Amino acid sequence: MNQRNYQKEMEKIIDKAKQDDEVPALLLHSCCAPCSSYVLETLSQYFKITVFYYNPNIYPEEEYWKRVKEQEEFIRRLPAKHRITFIEGMYDKENFYQAVKGLEHIKEGGERCFACFTLRLSRAVEKAVKGRFDYVTTTLTISPLKNAQKLNEIGEQLCARADIKWLPSDFKKKDGYKRSTEISREYGMYRQDYCGCVFSLKEREADRKADREKEILAQSVPE
Repeated sequence: MNQRNYQKEMEKIIDKAKQDDEVPALLLHSCCAPCSSYVLETLSQYFKITVFYYNPNIYPEEEYWKRVKEQEEFIRRLPAKHRITFIEGMYDKENFYQAVKGLEHIKEGGERCFACFTLRLSRAVEKAVKGRFDYVTTTLTISPLKNAQKLNEIGEQLCARADIKWLPSDFKKKDGYKRSTEISREYGMYRQDYCGCVFSLKEREADRKADREKEILAQSVPE
């Protein structure tokens, strides 16, 4: 079975809106300012965007507030054809831990992440329905470490049940991820080095420790 090209599907939707001289309202779930950078730069040309920041997975709490502030600041500074607004969701950490209960020891990129995606996207879809948006989507597909196919599948399933349209995406395509890193540098953005949850932080710390031990071992081996 051929894998879907979500980038092309999104481009067709954008082309149709341009032909009809329409500017649809989009609720964009954002995981952080750096990941939203290219997405907002691009999509604000074609959509009226509301950024919905709902990420109860972020750990520790200081990290959460740092990312919220960075997101709001980037929106304020970004020149956009159509005005971008911002909504902060609840920082209900217990909902995240309940959603991933029993999956704590699964490595990043597996079922624990899928449960986390479902939690965050379900809130985004609920918000989009209440706000009567035309579309809803997420910045998460810009990451090379995130499963774009799974994210789109979850988004489409949630939207089908809620009777709202999902905007398919794979924002890393067409150098989207590369452009996001360039914008981050241009704006002097804080760019975190782990996904956000306590489990991903522990994995990063373990990886760094293993790398340091390898370096020490390599230095101690006589030539």
